[in-house]
Amino acid sequence: MATAMTPRKTSELRRRVYTILEQGPVGDGVGRVVDRFLIALILINLVNVVLESVPSLSARYGAAFHAVEYFSLAVFSAEYLLRLWAAVEHGPHRDLTPLRARLKYALSAFGIIDLLAVLPFWLEFVTPADLRFLLVFRMVRFFKIARYTPAMRSLFDVIYRERRALFGCTVMTAGATLVTASLMHLAEGHIQPDKLGTIPDAMWWAIVTIGTIGYGDVIPVTALGKLIATGTIFIGVMMIALPVGIIATAFSEQIHRREFIVTWSMIARVPLFAELDAEEIANVSELLRAQVAETGQVIVREGDAAHSMYFIAAGSVEVALKGRDPIVLGPGQFFGEVAVLRRARRSATAMALTRTSLLVLDAQDLHTLMSREPRIAARVHDVVKTRLGEPVTPKGDIAEGEVG
Repeated sequence: MATAMTPRKTSELRRRVYTILEQGPVGDGVGRVVDRFLIALILINLVNVVLESVPSLSARYGAAFHAVEYFSLAVFSAEYLLRLWAAVEHGPHRDLTPLRARLKYALSAFGIIDLLAVLPFWLEFVTPADLRFLLVFRMVRFFKIARYTPAMRSLFDVIYRERRALFGCTVMTAGATLVTASLMHLAEGHIQPDKLGTIPDAMWWAIVTIGTIGYGDVIPVTALGKLIATGTIFIGVMMIALPVGIIATAFSEQIHRREFIVTWSMIARVPLFAELDAEEIANVSELLRAQVAETGQVIVREGDAAHSMYFIAAGSVEVALKGRDPIVLGPGQFFGEVAVLRRARRSATAMALTRTSLLVLDAQDLHTLMSREPRIAARVHDVVKTRLGEPVTPKGDIAEGEVG
C-alpha cells in the first residue's frame, strides 16, 4: 500500500525540481538535459508556427503541426505549474509565505511570459468563442528562450534599468508628433482636407515622417508645408537616435560590467593578487586579454620561452609534468605566473582538454603595472620570495620553476 509523501520528502522533491528547472545550465546532468530539451522545443514551436502559416504546408502537414502544438502545450503547461510550485525555493523568496512566493513568480516577467504561452490555448478548449486571434500568442514562446540566453537577459535588464530615460524619449516623441501634426494641419488642412483636414489625420503623416518611414501617401504641396516637413524629418532622426543610443550604451556597459566581474573574481582567487585592494585588481583587469583554445590545442609547450600567465575562465587544461602524473586544471585556476616575472622556459606542456576560454596576462604588462604601482610590485616580490622553492600543487602553477 502506497504511503503519503512526508513534508520533508515533499520539500526535497520541490528543491530538486527547482534545481533542475532554474539551475539547469550550471546544475547537474538532468538539469542540462531538461534545459536543452526546452530550448529545442521552443525553437521547434517557432518553426512550426511559421510553416503552419503557409496554406499548402498547412493542408498537407496539418496533423503533424497540431501534434507538435498539443505536445508543446502539455510540456509548457507542466513546466509552468512546476515552476509555480517550486517558486518557494527561490533564495529571495524563502522568507515569504508559499502563496506570496508563488505570486511573486506569477507576476514576474518570466512568469507572465510562461502563462501567456499556455493560457490562451486552454481558453480555446473551454470557451465557445472564436479565439483564433489568440494564435499570435504562440510567438510569445520565443521570449521564453530569454531565460536560457544571457545576452537577451542582459538586454531586458538594460531596458528595465533605462525605463525612465526611454519613457522620457517616448513622451518627447509623442509631443513632437502632436506639434508637427498641428503645424501641418494649419499649413495644409484647407488644401488637403481628406488627408490633413484634422489634427488626428495629420498625426498619421507626422508619425511616419518622424519614424523616417515616409510611405508617401501624404506629402506636403506648399512651401510652408515642405518647410515643416523638413524640420519634422530632422526631429525624427534625433528621436530615433536617442533611444538607440541609450540602449546601446547601457548594453555595452552591462557586457563590460559582467566581464569585469568575472575577471575580478578570477584575479582575486590567485594567491599572487589575493590581498590586492579594489583599485589594484582593477588595474590588473585592464591588462588582461582573452584567448580561446580548442580541444587538443597546445597552449604552452615544454622548452618554449615563457612570456605570459594564464587564467582559466571556462573549460579544462591538462598539464603534463616531466616524471609526474598529468595535472588537470579547471575554471578559476591558473598557471605560469612566476614565469611572467622570471622569463624562464616552460618545464611542462599544457593542452586544452575541452574548448577553453583563457585570460592572458603578458609579462611586459605585469612589469609595466609593477613599475606604475609600487604597492603591487612590493606585494608581488613578497609573494614570489615566500613561494619560490615550494612544491607544485594542482592549485598552483604547472612547473617548479613557475610556481606563483
